[in-house]
Amino acid sequence: MRLRWLSVVLVVLGVNSVANSQEPTSRVIAFHGYSKAIVLKRGTARALLCPQAGGRVLEFSVDGRDAMFLDEQEKNWQPDKPGPITAGRFDYGPELTVIPHPKIWSGEWTGEITGAYSAKLTSPREEAAGMQLVREFSLVERNNMVRLSCQQTMINISKEVREVCHWGRSFSPGGGICLIPLGDRPSRFPSKYAMYEESAIINVRNTDEKIRERDGFLEILAPPRKPKLGFDSQAGWLGYLMPNNTLFVKRFTTYPDRVYSEAAGLTLSVWYPTGPRIELEPIGPRERLTPGDSAAFTEDWWLLKFPFPKDGEQIDLKELSERVAQHTNK
Repeated sequence: MRLRWLSVVLVVLGVNSVANSQEPTSRVIAFHGYSKAIVLKRGTARALLCPQAGGRVLEFSVDGRDAMFLDEQEKNWQPDKPGPITAGRFDYGPELTVIPHPKIWSGEWTGEITGAYSAKLTSPREEAAGMQLVREFSLVERNNMVRLSCQQTMINISKEVREVCHWGRSFSPGGGICLIPLGDRPSRFPSKYAMYEESAIINVRNTDEKIRERDGFLEILAPPRKPKLGFDSQAGWLGYLMPNNTLFVKRFTTYPDRVYSEAAGLTLSVWYPTGPRIELEPIGPRERLTPGDSAAFTEDWWLLKFPFPKDGEQIDLKELSERVAQHTNK
């Protein structure tokens, strides 16, 4: 199998022991109705992974501040019975044309602790779609900041060429402000974003009082007229400022000279309906995979302290940009 990335494979550690540590920093616990959740801890940062239903991140928190929205109904999870799939979801697309893959989306994955701060989740083989996924998670410390590195590898297990793209689909608690940096490259969309209307109509000339352009950003201040929005920004990150004075940052690589295979050529999408959650969706470029081929895409997640604006105030976007650059440039 040919990989388009290189990584160092760490020695696999036992579930109940980590070298030179009396209490493991990576271990298996029961959490939120799941009996095989993998917990990673580094300082005050914690990630909880779910191999039993969809290979997800159930929690990503720093100092007890969690970036994930996790539905209480998941506590009623039972094997082989459909249920809600929330929190730190990942997927692959393109959204409108991808072959359905229910085993990958919500089925039971294999979990493996690979280091003191890392773990790997492997999906079942989705024979009908001809795909299998591997997700590797690690808590990485640099300059006294810990990030969660999330790498998804897409593997073509079929005998035909498959064209796919990475699609992050994590849920965070609603009520915050989503910040999309526009970057230096001009958008193809007159409104700087695309709004998905009824019947798969994509509106690129929309105006909405809940979406504001200011100081090089689009601010999504609250649920807009239609919840699904798309962006072609090449800035390579987005921020979501939550009312608890916490900024959730996702960084990812963009490729200006490659094809993006979502219908509107998106690098990023946001779904912000009325209700308790928002979906933050980095999108990777098209990967044309021959049989046995694979490709990987990485999202890096941070949680930073930053003040949520009080009534009548605005976010200091210059200060926010500087804070993000200071703490998240690797």
